[in-house]
Amino acid sequence: MDAFYIVVLASTSLILIAAFSSLLARRFGAPLLLLFLLIGLLAGVDGLGIDFSNNSAAYMVGSIALAIILFDSGFGTSLQSFRQAAAPALTLATIGVLITAMGFGLAARYLLGFSWLEGFLLGSIVASTDAAAVFFLLRIGGINIRDRVRSTLEVESGTNDPMAIFLTLALVNIMAAGESLDSVGLDLLIQFARQIGLGLILGLLGGVLIVQVIRRMKVERGLAPIFVLTLALMVFAFTSAIGGSGFLAVYVAGIYAGNRRIQAKASIIRFQEGMTWLAQIVMFLVLGLLATPSQFPQIAVPAVALAFLLVFVARPFAVWLCLLPFDYSQRETAFISWVGLRGAVSILLAILPILGNLDNGQLFFNATFIVVMVSLAIQGWTVKPMARWLGLIVPPQIGAIDKVELDLPGAANHELLVYRVVADSPVLRGERIPRWARPSLVIRDDRSMRYQYAGRLRENDHVYLFIAPGFSRLLDRLFASKAVLTENDNEFFGTFTILPSRKAEELDVAYGPGLISDADKDLTIAELMEQRLGGRPDYADRVRIGRMVLIVRQTDEHGHMSMVGISLEPVAPVTRLPLFLNLRELIEALRDFGRRHRR
Repeated sequence: MDAFYIVVLASTSLILIAAFSSLLARRFGAPLLLLFLLIGLLAGVDGLGIDFSNNSAAYMVGSIALAIILFDSGFGTSLQSFRQAAAPALTLATIGVLITAMGFGLAARYLLGFSWLEGFLLGSIVASTDAAAVFFLLRIGGINIRDRVRSTLEVESGTNDPMAIFLTLALVNIMAAGESLDSVGLDLLIQFARQIGLGLILGLLGGVLIVQVIRRMKVERGLAPIFVLTLALMVFAFTSAIGGSGFLAVYVAGIYAGNRRIQAKASIIRFQEGMTWLAQIVMFLVLGLLATPSQFPQIAVPAVALAFLLVFVARPFAVWLCLLPFDYSQRETAFISWVGLRGAVSILLAILPILGNLDNGQLFFNATFIVVMVSLAIQGWTVKPMARWLGLIVPPQIGAIDKVELDLPGAANHELLVYRVVADSPVLRGERIPRWARPSLVIRDDRSMRYQYAGRLRENDHVYLFIAPGFSRLLDRLFASKAVLTENDNEFFGTFTILPSRKAEELDVAYGPGLISDADKDLTIAELMEQRLGGRPDYADRVRIGRMVLIVRQTDEHGHMSMVGISLEPVAPVTRLPLFLNLRELIEALRDFGRRHRR
């Protein structure tokens, strides 16, 4: 019992240290997940002396933690974002992982003296981006980029683990059995189709089950988050047990459940946020404890070289090939290739060669650990500066807003919101609250009063309002402060502005001729942009027409365009290499080359 108490004391102390270290990391902009790993290393066998070498336990703990993180990631992904980024993200999650694994494996064969199968195995281990790292940086790191780019990165990181896990498990089994890749090629394809198919089907069914259980059962508010998370883990375990991809299933279940109306949703979100933090801390601490840094110097040079090759060559090349058919700008493709952080998933997969009793099992783990640390250090520390350098940081549309969502019991068809009246907000300047919103209570100076008797609203008042579901976004503008725009915002939105209701033909007259095709001249600018984007444009969306770029500069309370910016400056590529050109730009470049050659 004394040993048990010591283990509990040591474990909780490490978790507290990691939690407190997050405050320091935020202040200095350090990659927080790298910090968790380093704390585990410092507490391990070569640091404070905690001897943890149970690979099976580490893999199980890490898998459960990753399932929790993926479910929360899916729960917070809107269906609109998923649809918008599904095609390019799923291409990256499958073909991109395969290309990265092959390119990295080729380099590993020569730098580490591996066989072809061993090199490809190491490439498969590090081929997927880490969902925990990507979601943490994009959602908590305060990086405000275009929704299309953000959605692509989030959906890719949430769906590329099954491909990497499948490749790693398959190669470990082949090498452990002494078989060749040629003899099991067809079986691998069948197994892959089975894993993906079962993951998608059971994930969708699991999401339906979660929603129906919460809707139909009179669950106590405090128990609802526990029901949801437990059911999600059951979906993960059941799918994995029958040969499907449990990680894909739990992510799909999260997307379905998160986009349905269920009771106590605000409580579920808050609970899952805390559980995700705990899962990330525990997973990275355990993996840090498992490592033996004294073994790193033996392979440090080739492992660091492989990490640089992954960051600067393999990942960018795979991203460029996968996004070639899609209309991403060079800057967007460059940013997506840079946000390819490796993390806990790669270290988890690196345990499998050890569990499979492969000859170089520990070497796989050590090399992967070094690659992950280099990736987190280089990319994790520079994601926001890179987004700023590429000009992808979107200026805020509205300023500060303080809003709290409160749960209503049962299947209520209204939402209860609480807004704090902030300085310089329209409601403070006398704007009226819409009729469809029903203000009921005002808290002022710790005293509550009915809205009808509160008089004119004051700064720091808390206003309780009942509204119909889905209308909260329209109120945000009313209670938000004015957005503070910087001098560089004109560079982002363009020098000139035009009303979206004007005819596209006017652009051809002013900046053409030949800029707008005859078929598009009768369209309004709004219709032209909707046509090019394949849907209603959102704030800061951009459409390139020749060398002119149209940017959504303002939207009204209903989300419709109210002002369009025009940039006539040629958008300089971030690199002179054709690596980040999309297919349309590549064709144009080849045509320009052909014209110059003929001259």
